[in-house]
Amino acid sequence: MKYRSVFDIIGPVMVGPSSSHTAGAARIGLMAGKLFGRTPDLARITFYGSFADTYRGHGTDVAIVGGIMGFDTFDLRIPQALDIAKERGIKVVFETSDALTDHPNTARVHLEDAEGMFEIVGISIGGGTIEITELNGFPLKLSGGGPALVVLHHDRFGAIAAVTGILAKHELNIGHMEVSRHEKGKQALMAIEMDEPMPKDVLAELERLPQIERVAIFGE
Repeated sequence: MKYRSVFDIIGPVMVGPSSSHTAGAARIGLMAGKLFGRTPDLARITFYGSFADTYRGHGTDVAIVGGIMGFDTFDLRIPQALDIAKERGIKVVFETSDALTDHPNTARVHLEDAEGMFEIVGISIGGGTIEITELNGFPLKLSGGGPALVVLHHDRFGAIAAVTGILAKHELNIGHMEVSRHEKGKQALMAIEMDEPMPKDVLAELERLPQIERVAIFGE
């Protein structure tokens, strides 16, 4: 089930003409910006399917860039997002691809600066609802049906236990959890679907763990 309530079907309060092409794009950008954790020097955005055909007319371009800068769907700065990005020193590059994807409203967001790079693939399924299907090359399926904790970390002994130990200490229950890595001892990923929202103090405690690179909440 993709929608949690009638409000997901109607769509969110938003700036822009389309909940799927504008609000959904803003939320994909928001997730990318949260996980990158800083202002990028470069934002390279690739649109697929109907996003590629209509991104200028439907405001997908300004929405996704606004999201990267932290603008939510209702933020009145979204129409000026490209100008604001330029003022902030962010080089924005838009690309389109005719590669086949699982969903027509698909975007790949690549962010980078002198410290490193980050990439996320998201799809907008309507009503402003999105799914994250890939993160730094790790396959994912985060639907936003409930709060999910996304943790990028160093693949070291005790990293998973440290994260789950903090959740247990605060009596936060895990509904589903996936862990993956590209290579032993390198970057790894935890995607943890929670039964309840994540308190900000718990999130801050997780961020202080020495093994953790980035932490973000999806679906709240």
